[in-house]
Amino acid sequence: GGIPLSLELNECTAEGACKCNGWKSQNPPPTPPPPTPPRAEQPIAVNLLEPCRSCSHPLGDHVTHLENVSEEVMNRLLGIALDVEYLYTCVHKEEDADTKQVYFSLFKLLRKCILQMGRPVVEALESPPFEKPSIEQGVNNFVQYKFSHLPSKERQTIVELAKMFLNQINYWQLETPSQRRQRVPTDDVAGYKINYTRWLCYCNVPQFCDSLPRYEATQIFGRTLLRSVFTVMRKQLLEQARQEKDKLPPEKRTLILTHFPKFLSMLEEEVYSPNSPIWSEDFMVGSAPQVARPLYYTNSSSPVELSGGGSVSPARKTASALEPSLSGEKRKSSEPLSHEDTKKARVIGDIPMELINEVMSTITDPTAMLGPETSLLSAHSARDEAARLEERRGVIEFHVIGNSLNQKPNKKILMWLVGLQNVFSHQLPRMPKEYITRLVFDPYHKTLSLIKDGRVIGGICFRMFPSQGFTEIVFCAVTSNEQVKGYGTHLMNHLKEYHIKHEILNFLTYADEYAIGYFKKQGFSKDIKVPKAKYVGYIKDYEGATLMGCELNPSIPYTEFSVIIKQQKEIIKKLIERKQAQIRKVYPGLSCFKEGVRQIPIESIPGIRETGWKPMGKGKEMKDPDQLYSTLKTILQQVKSHQNAWPFMEPVKKNEAPGYYQVIRFPMDLKTMSERLKSRYYTTRKLFMADMQRIFTNCREYNPPESEYYKCANLLEKFFYTKIKEAGLIDK
Repeated sequence: GGIPLSLELNECTAEGACKCNGWKSQNPPPTPPPPTPPRAEQPIAVNLLEPCRSCSHPLGDHVTHLENVSEEVMNRLLGIALDVEYLYTCVHKEEDADTKQVYFSLFKLLRKCILQMGRPVVEALESPPFEKPSIEQGVNNFVQYKFSHLPSKERQTIVELAKMFLNQINYWQLETPSQRRQRVPTDDVAGYKINYTRWLCYCNVPQFCDSLPRYEATQIFGRTLLRSVFTVMRKQLLEQARQEKDKLPPEKRTLILTHFPKFLSMLEEEVYSPNSPIWSEDFMVGSAPQVARPLYYTNSSSPVELSGGGSVSPARKTASALEPSLSGEKRKSSEPLSHEDTKKARVIGDIPMELINEVMSTITDPTAMLGPETSLLSAHSARDEAARLEERRGVIEFHVIGNSLNQKPNKKILMWLVGLQNVFSHQLPRMPKEYITRLVFDPYHKTLSLIKDGRVIGGICFRMFPSQGFTEIVFCAVTSNEQVKGYGTHLMNHLKEYHIKHEILNFLTYADEYAIGYFKKQGFSKDIKVPKAKYVGYIKDYEGATLMGCELNPSIPYTEFSVIIKQQKEIIKKLIERKQAQIRKVYPGLSCFKEGVRQIPIESIPGIRETGWKPMGKGKEMKDPDQLYSTLKTILQQVKSHQNAWPFMEPVKKNEAPGYYQVIRFPMDLKTMSERLKSRYYTTRKLFMADMQRIFTNCREYNPPESEYYKCANLLEKFFYTKIKEAGLIDK
């Protein structure tokens, strides 16, 4: 079947515009050819003067245009001819109309290439990559976003899972637009069809037609395509893993059956969340909070192959109806930036990331970096550390649950709600049981439940008011025999992360006299940030209780915050040890006191200056915090009123300064400084001066010396130091 390989390649070139596009010898060899006897002479070459049976022109007219073609070009043209024949077969076998159209378009494209002896260029409105960041970059960002705080071995396991997932996408068989239309009638099928066509043209068909340039799907497609395949792909991969679990080697079983599902669940949140930072082109390593709790994995983690799901018709191994239009422009690079390109200029005083990474690799104490198993907790452990370890080992779980009037009741959830009602009733004896029951089972209220050994041991009942920008915390309790284990803190941290994901950044609650201490530890205060008009009439008023509020910071990964602080302390400790090792030198003891000297200047002690010590000048810290606050407030107001302060009044807007936040790692502005001053952040003059200096350093780092901004920074810096000296905060 099919067509001869010589189609188009041996088109007749005789005068008179002959339409014959393939030769036929007058004396064709017998079919099948007779077996060649041993030591037989080579068959005689075809006589090019003989007439073609199709057009009667000499056979030579079919090959004269190929006489001066190099062997390399000839091999390429023959390769295209092979692909043309294969596509011809696919066109006839394919039943799906959209796919058939793509195959036919590519078939015509390759025929045209043979005629013109050129290279195939897919003609389309857009060239790859079609969306930025790519799926590959997004998944890499996800790994950095959620797991950068893990020890290196565990982080490597995550990296292997990510590679395994990306490999699955590159060889995944997309469903046809008509199949998708039947499965998801409400979906944007037109948009899907465009991506399906691109996938056929650039990824699928080139796997089998070598003459077409091939791209990895994960490098040229982004979030849009991933969203359209993720749910089906996840379901099929997990189903297949379960079916093939007995075939998996024991060391891979945990990785595939336990850790891969968790990895996919966490990734799914970021794929479908409208505000996930991993899809931002401005995403930078270390710039995003690690909001979700970590997954801890076994260390034996070589990549494991799972074959792609879905049945594949033989013809689907080729490809593609094209988007009509311009010829393909030069391919845009879908490669990630090299390490050299991503290096940013350092701010004076910053610790280079290379040094931090080097130091982290030397920290081997598992308790220092909170590895998967920490047997003993020190007296200085964070309140929630024990609870976090229990959650990691699967001893406890957290679930946000609630009653529903329009869905079939789930027996397990109803049992948990009853358990919550019991815990709240026992721990809050002054609350009427009927009132507790009504709110716990009210569909507008939800409860973050703490589950241990399948039963409820605590929870936080809350009601969200998205239109008002806050959530009311109604009940919060842990059963008496499970208290003082850090569960209360870990519960609240989970609740904070849940609300950050749902973009509600304020909590309000009425705390009785026994609960005020707990809420203060969780960051609540009596200084309410929510305007009164927003909550009056919404929140339940309790007599004799104190209204307290908590403002959430979306940049803080609350459930991992104490781990990160512990990491930072350990890194600083190691950096100090390194510095000490560099300057360590033993000096002889001071003998002057034996000789009767009563007192010597500190700076005369041998080696004191090498440690970084500097004599205290006039710039002494003010011991009275109110006096310091007043002084700094005056200086800040003077700086803000200066004629050269206008560029630094507010945070830099992304649209006004392209790539600013990729260059500037630690942005600062006068508005942020005012807010920090108001919140009493500046407990020392050094903190205040560091932030102000950061403004000037950032400006000079981003802007050229001849710019107006650069000049403003220099003039305002000079003015600032004049005022600091006048206030006696540094030496004149």
